[in-house]
Amino acid sequence: MPDMTPAEVAQRALPLVDLTNLDETCTTADIDALCARAATPHGPVAAVCIWPRFVTQAASLLAGSGVRVATVVNFPQGGDDTLAVVAETRQAIADGADEIDLVMPYGAFVSGRRGFAETQIARVREACGDRLLKVILETGEIGDPLLIHAASLLAISAGADFIKTSTGKVKINATLEAAEIMLTVIEEIRREAGPEIGFKPAGGIRTVADAAAYLAIADRILGANWVAASHFRFGASGLLDALLAALDGRAPTTSKGY
Repeated sequence: MPDMTPAEVAQRALPLVDLTNLDETCTTADIDALCARAATPHGPVAAVCIWPRFVTQAASLLAGSGVRVATVVNFPQGGDDTLAVVAETRQAIADGADEIDLVMPYGAFVSGRRGFAETQIARVREACGDRLLKVILETGEIGDPLLIHAASLLAISAGADFIKTSTGKVKINATLEAAEIMLTVIEEIRREAGPEIGFKPAGGIRTVADAAAYLAIADRILGANWVAASHFRFGASGLLDALLAALDGRAPTTSKGY
């Protein structure tokens, strides 16, 4: 994105935001406020991303707005109880979720149980039906670039519509290095006439400069016309304030959000 102003970056990034509240202390009042923020004077964000217990509330508040409701399952630990994760997914969809963000059982994957991880993703894919499935790899915990590449391929082969970097709940979340690997896998699949897979960096993305850096990588690897909410999202809470400040010509406030 050569020579783009902060306002131009913000205008591009705002409709890509999954506005997130996954705080342990989140309340129904917080969800009311989050959903109200999702429709900004500069247009709506792509989705809100919330705990499953708030899906019914958010779906009611956002009905007809065009803002989608995303929720998380197997979150944040990426556990091994596949039956429980499938049941959680089905309930979230029954409650009105449009999108499911599944934490891959990354511990099992790293320990060599790749078939188990793939099976869990496939079972959740089946439970999702026509709803969007984003698979969280937890790249900061996987660490090894070759394993991040392999995890990306595994998630896609098992039915992921998006691959997502992180939960935002570990020490190392989204990084440009992980983004490079994951976007390269997406491009490799596209070159082979495979499905169009989306990408979602999440955790620690708080500034216009952060957003610009991830958009620049996507543009370089997949082309300037690839980025759209249908296959690129930012998982963030504090980022929206920075984007709105840039669009309004104000100095951004400091945020410690997801």
